[in-house]
Amino acid sequence: MKNRFPSLTRLLGAAAGCAIVSLPGLSAAPASSTLTQTALFARFDAMISAPLQQAWDKQMASNPNQVGSPHDKANALWELGEFKKFGWDANIEVFDVLYPTPLKEKLEILGPHPFHATLQEPAIPGDGSASETEPALPAYLAYQGDGDVTAPIVYVNYGMKADYDALARMGISVKGKIVIARYGHGWRGLKVLLAQQHGALGCIIYSDPADDGYATDSVYPKGPQRPSFGIQRGSVEDTSVMNGDPLTPGYGAVPGAKRIPIKASPAILKIPAIPISYADAEHFLALMTGDVVPAGWRGALPLTYRVGPSKVAVHLLVKSDWSLKPIYDVIAKIKGSEYPNQWVIRGNHHDGWVEGAADPLSGQVALLNEAKAIGELVKSGWRPKRTIIYTSWDGEEPGLLGSVEWTETHAAALREHTLVYINSDTNARGILYISGSQDWTAFADHLDSKVTDPETKVSVEARRRAALRVRALTPTAGAQAKFAARLAANPKDNAPLGPLGSGSDYGGFYDHLGIAALNIGYGGEGHTDGVYHSRYDTFAHQMRFGDPDFVYGTVLAKTIGHLVLAAADSTLPPQHPSDLAKAVDFFVKDIRKEEKTRRKAALRQAAMLRDNVFTLAADPTRTHGNPPALKAVPHIDLTPLESAAAHLDRAAKAYDAAFAAKGTHLSTAARARLFTIMFRIDETLSDPKGLIGRAWYKNLVSAPGRYTGYGAKTLPGVREAIEEGRWSDAHASAIQAAAAINAYCAQLKTATALLKRS
Repeated sequence: MKNRFPSLTRLLGAAAGCAIVSLPGLSAAPASSTLTQTALFARFDAMISAPLQQAWDKQMASNPNQVGSPHDKANALWELGEFKKFGWDANIEVFDVLYPTPLKEKLEILGPHPFHATLQEPAIPGDGSASETEPALPAYLAYQGDGDVTAPIVYVNYGMKADYDALARMGISVKGKIVIARYGHGWRGLKVLLAQQHGALGCIIYSDPADDGYATDSVYPKGPQRPSFGIQRGSVEDTSVMNGDPLTPGYGAVPGAKRIPIKASPAILKIPAIPISYADAEHFLALMTGDVVPAGWRGALPLTYRVGPSKVAVHLLVKSDWSLKPIYDVIAKIKGSEYPNQWVIRGNHHDGWVEGAADPLSGQVALLNEAKAIGELVKSGWRPKRTIIYTSWDGEEPGLLGSVEWTETHAAALREHTLVYINSDTNARGILYISGSQDWTAFADHLDSKVTDPETKVSVEARRRAALRVRALTPTAGAQAKFAARLAANPKDNAPLGPLGSGSDYGGFYDHLGIAALNIGYGGEGHTDGVYHSRYDTFAHQMRFGDPDFVYGTVLAKTIGHLVLAAADSTLPPQHPSDLAKAVDFFVKDIRKEEKTRRKAALRQAAMLRDNVFTLAADPTRTHGNPPALKAVPHIDLTPLESAAAHLDRAAKAYDAAFAAKGTHLSTAARARLFTIMFRIDETLSDPKGLIGRAWYKNLVSAPGRYTGYGAKTLPGVREAIEEGRWSDAHASAIQAAAAINAYCAQLKTATALLKRS
């Protein structure tokens, strides 16, 4: 078979003999021999075009774009041609991944009043933006377990851990039943995983109109929200243990790669699952008997919500084609003029669940606009000092397949040469959100303050700071939100970056390889949730409700374009370690607080169980039970972690002070040595052994939570061990994280000594 996987070294050009030297700083040093950074940004911004983004989005979203569809491949080939027109050196890398597709599906009510669920969405009259000459994927959840099961159903609210604890209080078991859960309050894969862990035979997921339907706004096409037959497709791959192809964990899915058996993959679930519309869900929820649900469990359908179980049985059948499918990553590069072995990588994905005009193409067309503008700059005579790589990933929706297989295949080269990976995904009208490596906070804060919000005419950074402060006032705001608000309120502090979890293509870089990463987008004011992963995520919807006229598509392109150009061209290291030190100090103190809170809660509950208060307080006419018993919490030795946090604070302050005094005055040779020290410093915060029980995740500062889905857990090894009652793992993880932080400090001290000598 022809080798379809050219080596990354050959793709990017040999790096032999290229000295590793300075990194971009925050000064306005010349961006090239003839352009200042300000002038370069102005020329770049002038080439960002909303009409161009609109035309691209309409074209790319004209047909379904799920993995394996003809249009998904056609988009990749079209993008390849566009990158070449823009002046980039581009190619496609193909990977063969396990991507199941439905062969047969059925969901029906048995008994005297049978009903068959509709597992495809009708077209919306008047929305002609999607030509739909190709078939859309029906209702489906990739990497569910397949099966043919018949059982009564039980309503489990959002199907999260707290909901199962509440069911225990109600005396309800889902063992041997099929559960029905509504979307929201957690990633869909957790709903199926938790159902499986509690002994359910299958799982049905629907979108309740209380969350994204008529109870929140008018439905499409009159308004932005989910119409009654809208269905949210998605993946339920267990991404808490790994991302990427489930059969090649930790290595690329190239031809000839060893593949583990499907049944052996920890990422593929064991029970059948299916998504349905709320129009169909109403029929299933109407079957319920038993107690009325708690107030917080009630949706907006016109019925009395009951827990169940149903008196009649439900039949759920899912049978899939579990074959390998090709995916197409488009990789484009402009070679650096001075330091070609230093790489700035930018990415977004091009595959969707159906047309995907918002998710992901609203971000993808911004990326293309950036690439076109950079190409024009190169044609005019400018060239970046460092190599810029633009990537258009395939297979993100099922499990970050394209980006993870690429990073796993080229892991050694990426660790050696990558300065930063900058990611985007869906984009909409609203406020800047940015998460990432905390020592990149100052770099992002400085550059974002130079981009103007088109509606308020203040900087996007000023709006972000304001939003962080306001969000901390909401009743559900946690300690992380309040910490961010305190920093955002102080103009002397940099506005903090959110911690990275999972859910987009930075995962292979940050979570697995430990490479510094930023995830950026706008949103909160455009309305795309109601058509998320449905047939109604169309160009017409995005133009009307997501980002009218693609105004914020241009803002995204400018925001990320400036970051890319600065990282590729300026002269000093981007890291500001004091921002990382502040974050780590907060994370450690928050874990200590959580330990104490859980100890008190366990003691309080033990006394209540001893005194039989749950039974005595329950309505004797309704089923009830005791909550799951909490484990007694011993004292956890966090001393190594607390000492490491204090060590980092001292080392970061010393480095930042020395950098402020000497950084801009360094000789070329000294800058080269400083950069050699600082280039891979973020990788010290990873451990090749990975998190205990989740070895694919190497980054010890943040990772997606085991039971939060996309949401980040900070210092995850320690935090989750305490949450799950794994006391010895908590201590071992504290030592592991402390060692990583101390390794960062050691590298920082070397850099500080160099600065002081200079």
